[in-house]
Amino acid sequence: MSAFTFILISLACWRITHLFSKEDGPFDIIFILRRKAGAGFFGSLLDCFYCVSVWAALPFGIWQGESYWQKLLYWVAISGAACLLEQATTKYKNEDPPFYKED
Repeated sequence: MSAFTFILISLACWRITHLFSKEDGPFDIIFILRRKAGAGFFGSLLDCFYCVSVWAALPFGIWQGESYWQKLLYWVAISGAACLLEQATTKYKNEDPPFYKED
């Protein structure tokens, strides 16, 4: 896999993951899916960006890898890249510095 292909697949995985975990989707399709999943196990999976990224990266990893090990490594690498993109694009409102006191 070339670096360009990896970047494109990582962006696609991030977009799909963001759609399923943070957005309502066109015609509120994703909202309805999340509501039907409820507050149980699958509903909590759809609320977590990192959980959704693992499953969104799986088909990309299987598609790009040639051997079993490549498929596994691509799966984890694509999910990790999507998580890094989420960290880079998320604005946190907690701007207080952490409390530190010396003894």
